Amino acid sequence: MRRAAILLILPWALALAACSKSKPALEKAPEGKAADEHSDEPEHAELPRRVKLTPRAIADAKIETAPASRKVLANVLELPGEVSADPDRVAKIASPVAGRLEQVNFREGSTVKRGDVLAAVRVPDFARAKADLAASVARAQAARVNADRLTELASRGLAADQEVRSAKAEADALDAQAKAANELVRAMGSPGDAVSSRLALRAPITGIVTRRDAFVGQPVNTDQTIATIADLSEAWFLGRVFEKDLGRLRTGAPTEVRLNAFPEQPFPGKLDYIGREIDPVARTLTARVRIANEEDRLRIGLFGVAKIEITTSAPRKPALVVPRSAVIDAFEKKIVFVREADGDFELHEVVLGDTVLGDVEIVSGLREGEPVVVKGAFTLKSAILRRTLDEAE
Repeated sequence: MRRAAILLILPWALALAACSKSKPALEKAPEGKAADEHSDEPEHAELPRRVKLTPRAIADAKIETAPASRKVLANVLELPGEVSADPDRVAKIASPVAGRLEQVNFREGSTVKRGDVLAAVRVPDFARAKADLAASVARAQAARVNADRLTELASRGLAADQEVRSAKAEADALDAQAKAANELVRAMGSPGDAVSSRLALRAPITGIVTRRDAFVGQPVNTDQTIATIADLSEAWFLGRVFEKDLGRLRTGAPTEVRLNAFPEQPFPGKLDYIGREIDPVARTLTARVRIANEEDRLRIGLFGVAKIEITTSAPRKPALVVPRSAVIDAFEKKIVFVREADGDFELHEVVLGDTVLGDVEIVSGLREGEPVVVKGAFTLKSAILRRTLDEAE
């Protein structure tokens, strides 16, 4: 029993001895700095601040610089609003005649091109209309041939003029019937080149299917929309303008839209139109801004704010500014790259002020005239990160 007790106590004694040996190390810790589990790790190396690239690498990365300069930032008016599709870039697909859907070739979110067959509709009266067209065309052709034959005979005195006039009148009437039958078939959605009861519904524009209400076997009517196609390569932002701000706006003014879904990505544009009718309830007008769909991010209905340049009697004071493209996020800081006299690029941490229509105010971290990288900064950031990882290994 005694030997077993000694064996049980021995590990505890060894642990206490180890703790007592570690006390001097804790006592030597620098004053004011707590010792923790990372106290025995080496200090992290300072991040590299300079990047050197070959002329070929600079050209491939399309790096461009521009001097930091002082300018007066524009005054802007912020208008809340949402993204809307341009009505001229939207198409609603419906069958021109009543029938039953026999085939559906699209899904919501599909990209379609103009002329693509979206669906096929079985129309019971379609085959009959095409058959009537073919019969009318055949009768009209036969009547025209007969009229031409009688005209030739009349010129030789072998046919009466009255008989010729009657033949021409009949040919003209049958031509008119054939044209009417052809227009009816075209109105049903087909050029009438074959006798069939199957009607193909084609995409009138290139775009994305934003809505679908179609399934095989579904009966359709002429007033029923089975699909909506929108070309979102360009869209509208519809901002709300209060009466008191109406006189400060002008069409064509530079604008920047920031959406709640993508707060870090601005969408530049111009004020395209100011509404002519005031909402009687909200007492606002619509300001329409046309914006490009950068990186295919725009969605109909997204909310955001449009910053529109306005004129004012109290302009701002000049500030040191750089283009927004010069400022990037790295190492939890805002940085820019400055090209030095020897061709190297140096990282500068900066403190930002206001951001207005693509320009960023620099509060500190830069001097006026320094050549700042305005294009290709992400290539330099990648080079620093790669170098940091190599040193860590």
